[in-house]
Amino acid sequence: MKEKTLCHAGELFLIEQLQKNFQYNLKSLVAGIGDDAAVIKYGKDYLLFTTDMMLEGVHFDLHYITPYQLGFKLISVNVSDIYAMGGTPMYALLNIALRKKTETSFFNMLFKGIKHALSYYKTILIGGDISAVRKDIYLSATIIGSTTKPILRSGAKEGDKIYVTGYLGESACGLEILKKKGMRVKPSNNLLKRHLMPAARNPDKLKGIATSMIDISDGLLIDLTRLCDESKVGARIYEEKIPVSPQMRKTALSLGLSPLNLAMTGGEDYELLFTAPHNKKIKAIYIGDIVKSERVIIDKLGFKKAFEPKGYQHF
Repeated sequence: MKEKTLCHAGELFLIEQLQKNFQYNLKSLVAGIGDDAAVIKYGKDYLLFTTDMMLEGVHFDLHYITPYQLGFKLISVNVSDIYAMGGTPMYALLNIALRKKTETSFFNMLFKGIKHALSYYKTILIGGDISAVRKDIYLSATIIGSTTKPILRSGAKEGDKIYVTGYLGESACGLEILKKKGMRVKPSNNLLKRHLMPAARNPDKLKGIATSMIDISDGLLIDLTRLCDESKVGARIYEEKIPVSPQMRKTALSLGLSPLNLAMTGGEDYELLFTAPHNKKIKAIYIGDIVKSERVIIDKLGFKKAFEPKGYQHF
């Protein structure tokens, strides 16, 4: 019998296997594998640890992105995980692997972008490692943050409302523009900015209100599924409530794409998806409700359809 491959197993299954095989009974470990960041109790506060990598040919294409944008994005995607825990970023570690024939100007611009992002998020670089690669560039950042009370994926309760902090699908639409038109698009195009230099959403106004939270890095449906799995609940979301900007809608249609599909399954928006008690007044976009078990989308005619965890997965 042919052995099962990683692409057949799927990313969610692989994470479940890691959770099963690496369980620790430590009072200080509040959250580990399965959330946006690890949470360690430290005195009266909590330390947050997260790491994300970016691989050439997988996460970025140098035909579409400048080294400056790449450096900024590397920090943003990691800070977003700290923000998703209700935390404040403090320190950064970097692992950078470049080709030996990489021009020094590329290196300098990459680190200008990194420095800009670190300054923007009030985070300082404290170390890391640099290496050479034969082929594809490898970038990785680890961000250490803190919080007085972490917001976990596992805190959603039946009756909570579901919110997002902004328009969805814009980064995915920006990527589609680049695939079809390359760098011939005006760099001021907001959809391109959302993809090339995303800004992580600060959660300060949600602290003490949000019962659970996750950042939308792989797509609304798959990230909502992750939140529901950790909270052991269901979700009912409304198609007409999914926030789509006029610019994204117009552009998606001109490219022959579904704006709604981009909004629900497009990744790298880095908006915050969170839940809050139904009686709280929230300055965010309401998209649905936490329910006992079913996971459905209600279309504009009121019909229910079960949703699958569609979005970006490596396997």
